[in-house]
Amino acid sequence: MYVFNSFCFQTRTFLFTVISEVDGGLFLLTAHTDSVTMAQQRCQEKTPVQILHEHGIKIGRAPVYELIQSDGDTHQPCFMLTVTIGEITCKGRGSTKKAAKHEAAEAALKLLKRDTQPNDQRDGFSPEAGDTSNPVGVLQELAMHRVWCLPEYVVCMETGPDHMKEFTVACRLEGLEESGTGSSKKLARRAAAERMLGKLQSLSGSTEITWSPPSRVYVESLRQATGEKISLLRRTPLSLPNTDYIQMLLEISLELGFQVTYIDIDELTVNGQYQCLVELSTRPVTVCHGTGMTSSNAHNTAAHNALQYIKMVASKL
Repeated sequence: MYVFNSFCFQTRTFLFTVISEVDGGLFLLTAHTDSVTMAQQRCQEKTPVQILHEHGIKIGRAPVYELIQSDGDTHQPCFMLTVTIGEITCKGRGSTKKAAKHEAAEAALKLLKRDTQPNDQRDGFSPEAGDTSNPVGVLQELAMHRVWCLPEYVVCMETGPDHMKEFTVACRLEGLEESGTGSSKKLARRAAAERMLGKLQSLSGSTEITWSPPSRVYVESLRQATGEKISLLRRTPLSLPNTDYIQMLLEISLELGFQVTYIDIDELTVNGQYQCLVELSTRPVTVCHGTGMTSSNAHNTAAHNALQYIKMVASKL
């Protein structure tokens, strides 16, 4: 039974709304964010359809979608759409028109990423020596080159007297974050962009940037997932004692391609229990809450609640 709650609580930069309670465990989905996190999500939460539309506006060729097939049973329909942008046409298939549209847009973005790069830079991006004086511009060019969301810059902190201010600016790009400081917002932004480029080079293992963000896993796509682990989850009861739900969630995440992050909450519950949040890098982001007598127990409970949510979505017709 689902008991709907109407209260919120805040931890770090996140503000969550509790939406339901199952067997004492709270399901949580991100409902609101503070001003800093909101700026981050504007980039990270963009769908392939939105990104492709923005790209089309930039090049003066808006994408055109067309439904070409609709079949399947009433309880399990199948739609196929095409998207055309310029000379590129791609297909997408899904159980809803929205899912098919997303798949078509994602396929088009992959083609645009390949076709808009010079032959000698299809797999990497190497800024020219003269460009290092403008890391903000280099990072912007890289994002456009790869058809990524554009970098987001957010002023996180401002300290010092009026005549000696110091600013801290966070640069966020495709799930990564780096901060920079400076005596002006412009210098802090430049420092953050420079550190972000350094991080991308470090992740690539060379000065040539070859790193790519993890593929996006949409919650609605879980219904079509057919892997071994997700199929096992659909038919496995999640009420067995002494089960390692952390490991089970890890195996599911590796199969489906999303990341799992545990965030410990410093404050204990009114009953003196530890509590934590588990965040799944799905689109939209999924966050679940867990409590326990130890930190490890809280993590296991959070993982259990996340699995309950995944199972509910994956089993929905």
